[in-house]
Amino acid sequence: MKGSVFKWRFALLVMSILSVAVVAPTTAFADKVTAHSRPGLRISRIVQVCPTTGKLQAHCLALRVNFLQPVPHIPAGYTPSDLQSAYNLPSTSAGRGQTIAIVDAFDDPHAESDLGIYRSQFGLPACTTTNGCFRKVDQRGGTKYPAGNADWAQEISLDLDMASAICPNCHILLVEADDDSYNNLGAAVNQAVKLNADEISNSYGGVEFKGEKSYASFYDHPGHVITASSGDSGYGTMVPAAFNTVTSVGGTTLSRANAGRGWSETVWSGTGSGCSGFVSKPSWQTDKRCANRTLNDVSADADPTTGVSVYDTYSQPGWLVFGGTSVSAPIIAGVYALSGNASRVLYGSYPYNHTAGLYDITSGSNGTCDNSYLCMGEVGYNGPAGLGTPNGIGAF
Repeated sequence: MKGSVFKWRFALLVMSILSVAVVAPTTAFADKVTAHSRPGLRISRIVQVCPTTGKLQAHCLALRVNFLQPVPHIPAGYTPSDLQSAYNLPSTSAGRGQTIAIVDAFDDPHAESDLGIYRSQFGLPACTTTNGCFRKVDQRGGTKYPAGNADWAQEISLDLDMASAICPNCHILLVEADDDSYNNLGAAVNQAVKLNADEISNSYGGVEFKGEKSYASFYDHPGHVITASSGDSGYGTMVPAAFNTVTSVGGTTLSRANAGRGWSETVWSGTGSGCSGFVSKPSWQTDKRCANRTLNDVSADADPTTGVSVYDTYSQPGWLVFGGTSVSAPIIAGVYALSGNASRVLYGSYPYNHTAGLYDITSGSNGTCDNSYLCMGEVGYNGPAGLGTPNGIGAF
């Protein structure tokens, strides 16, 4: 186990160094065609959007795909209809009356206008401040927004677009924390609860550390679904995903298929998973080889090579492709919203009693570990994919 942890921490350090350079190539993806790309569109590198931070701070978990040649000014990643098809979702008919909160750090001054372009492109109903569908607040519930940040603005656009893709009938509340500290991000989560959000998506995290439980109360709100990304550095655990009061969301590689549901999925090699070093096991988790909280609960698409279309103009040209568990966390928040079941959900427990509504992810790996189910896809529960991915809304 010590060797596995060392390898994971070394990988995280490498990603941190690459993210500062922003342009460093990721050889595993270089010159690869995305699974859904337009002809000739080849990947140059995968960029970790937000640099890794200190232990009392979180970094956003968006991974941006850069291409070898200029991207056409049209979407190149998966679209709302793709995701709705892949997960068998009633997106056009369900979700009314639900509010999904997106919690992120810093300000994106273009959040509403960029969201409008995304939704218009794909024929989704308008979601604006004027029609009451969209609201943006600071962590105190007001309009004294924090400083802008180009990295986190990309994360904000990704989160807003994925919530829209899955639940276009939902209202969206964007809560912007003053900065990326756990104290302020946690205060933003509390504000989302105060403003009656049903689902709260958190696409950020940091390596687990001694003392992390002092922040756990920010994510403890029965009757409100809280989703958290599990990380993009392979096998290993992060907070807030490790808290036993959230739905920890892992990542898959989602590909088109000619048979069955029309799609296939495997564990994404970058998704976080594992056995928490500090958080106790919730009663609904019954896996035997992790005495503490096991990550993850459920999962969805996160592989950048099967990434999603996002519109962002803070410092980028417009249409972009993103991956990372920053994709999967708002997807799962949106699926919960489609079910309209948040008030009856206790933390992440609901899917454990409704596994028939999930696609089992039985192959793929995110690293090496002593207990193979913690880092490999297999029949039934496994760490990287959890119980599986949505097949409709029955598990949520």
